[in-house]
Amino acid sequence: MPRPPTVPCSAPRRQLRTKGQPMTTLLHRLPPAIAFTALTAVLLAACGSSSSSSSSTGATSTPTQTSAAPTTTSAPASTSASNLTLSADPSGQLAFDKSTLSAKAGTITLSMRNPSGSGIQHGIAIQGQGADTAGTIVPPGGTSTVTATLKPGTYTYYCPVPGHKAAGMTGTLTIT
Repeated sequence: MPRPPTVPCSAPRRQLRTKGQPMTTLLHRLPPAIAFTALTAVLLAACGSSSSSSSSTGATSTPTQTSAAPTTTSAPASTSASNLTLSADPSGQLAFDKSTLSAKAGTITLSMRNPSGSGIQHGIAIQGQGADTAGTIVPPGGTSTVTATLKPGTYTYYCPVPGHKAAGMTGTLTIT
């Protein structure tokens, strides 16, 4: 049988023979193994997660998406902060589990859980009294969150997915 081609190497080279066939040394096999391991480690590190958050002041807010309970910061003494939770219909109907919500004036965070079994994307948004802001549209299993500073009055919360608000996926938010 012909000998396989050899690869030049700066280290001294030994040929090992097993049953008449030449074998390369561990030295020649090691560099590709190290390169493969390093490349795999870099690729796995690049697959890490990222998160974003933002804050705002005034009558508008910036949407964020979370998969856990929302985090809030302390509000000034003159206002209060409220965290309200609701859920999209788990069977996929275009409805929320609550048709009315209420809170005191100040910074309001609505967190809408989209159940895994819903089979459809949903989100949460607030509109009225000069406020018009929406959270991120999330797939089943996700949570959409929207935060706004609201004055006393009546607001509408709704799903910002095209067609969902028109189909009745809305509710009333009363701020006192």
